[in-house]
Amino acid sequence: MNVPGVTTLEGEPMGGWIQYSMGQTVASWLSHHFYLHWKYTMDTDFLENRAYPWIKDVAVFLDEISVKEENGNRKLLISSSPEIYNNSREAWFAETTNFDLALIRWTYEKAAELANELGLKEEAEHWDQILSEWPEFDVDAESGLTFTPGVPYVESHRHFSHLMAFHPLGLIDISKGESDKKIIENTLRNLEKIGPYYWCGYSYSWEGNLYARAFEGEKAAEALRIFASCFCLKNSFHANGDQCKAGHSTMTYRPFTLEGNFAFASAIQEMLIQSHTGVVKIFPAIPSGWKDVSFNKLRTYGAFLISVKMENGVISAVEIIAEKGGKLVLENPFAEQEFKTGFNFEKNEKNLVFETKPGDVIKLAKK
Repeated sequence: MNVPGVTTLEGEPMGGWIQYSMGQTVASWLSHHFYLHWKYTMDTDFLENRAYPWIKDVAVFLDEISVKEENGNRKLLISSSPEIYNNSREAWFAETTNFDLALIRWTYEKAAELANELGLKEEAEHWDQILSEWPEFDVDAESGLTFTPGVPYVESHRHFSHLMAFHPLGLIDISKGESDKKIIENTLRNLEKIGPYYWCGYSYSWEGNLYARAFEGEKAAEALRIFASCFCLKNSFHANGDQCKAGHSTMTYRPFTLEGNFAFASAIQEMLIQSHTGVVKIFPAIPSGWKDVSFNKLRTYGAFLISVKMENGVISAVEIIAEKGGKLVLENPFAEQEFKTGFNFEKNEKNLVFETKPGDVIKLAKK
């Protein structure tokens, strides 16, 4: 289960920098994709035969390679935070980094969740117990999430690996209250303070995702505009360096890397719709200038396909297709405005709650 971070199509290691050649939590990062496939499709066969078996094996692997300290907390004997300190010896730390810790804590949280989904109560309790033995994230009171204890983010760097707990894993999220909100805001303000001098293009597209999760639509859009305008060639390929030479980065080289484009697409969807908290939010992070916006059949947790139309700054229509049925919790997209629907629902504070069957279609429209 010690999956190399850079592999051939056949799964053979290709080498590269040491964090990727021997990243102990790469299998956990892959687990996130197994989990997302389950949450977006609600395919119970995939859950039982692919997602949970993979995540369970990763949980066993992490259990075997971790050690317990005298205080009862677990740790890795050696830990990294890609791509901090590049390919040097300093890239490895004696304390577990926030990067590795995020992936580890996420693995045990989701292993317990999926075990409960499958009715495996004892296994779920076992994963919860191991989760309780891992420490919380290291946070600086002023600059937010650090790389590892004693190593805050104090110099510009292209890779935000220390922010995995915030995005994409969602272990730290504004929905969880003021404490998490403060960590997120301090972290983002610190990124702005240090500056983008040594960022790559994918730093900007990743930043777009970070701002979207923080509901800062103006800044999300600006980050994506910089990425598209200055870090992509005319054929749309991401070229890593600042092709505009406009001061967005001190790096102006042009190696092609594809992950920046994928992160851009992800950020656009995070701006348009979010569901990772269990509540579907429509247009959670769009700029105020986006007055006429629509999307068709974007997929959310729970296997719901949602289409929305906004005209002149007002949402006029929402359509929801329930592929697998179940409960849908939707933050009221019409806010204080009246709307009509032929589908039964309950109101829970500012949310609308629908109980659906497979194939149900819910239509809501502004009155």
